[in-house]
Amino acid sequence: MRSSKPQQVSHLTRRGRVVVLFGGVIALFSAMLMFGSFANATLTNQGPATQIVVVQPGESLWSIAQTVAPGADPRETVSRIRDLNGMTSAVVIKGQSLIVPASN
Repeated sequence: MRSSKPQQVSHLTRRGRVVVLFGGVIALFSAMLMFGSFANATLTNQGPATQIVVVQPGESLWSIAQTVAPGADPRETVSRIRDLNGMTSAVVIKGQSLIVPASN
C-alpha cells in the first residue's frame, strides 16, 4: 500500500550552498597540497645524475674517474664511484658495470 503523504524534498538555503561550496574548495585545496608535496618529495629525492660505464681492458678506477670527471680531483671521483657502487676497494675487473657520476 502506498501512503498518500506527499514526499518532503529538502532544499539547501543560500547559506547552505555557500557552506557546501566552501567545503568542496577546502577539500580540493587540501588534496592539491598533499599530492603536490608528494611530487616535490619525488623530485628532490632523485639525487645527482649518474650513468653506467663498463670497465674496459686496462682501465682502473682512477682512469675511469679522470674520464667521467676530467676537471675534478680524481681522488674525490674515485671515492664517489666507490660509494655509489658499495665497493670496499678500488679494484675493478674487465666487463664490470659501474655507476659513475654523469659527465657534464
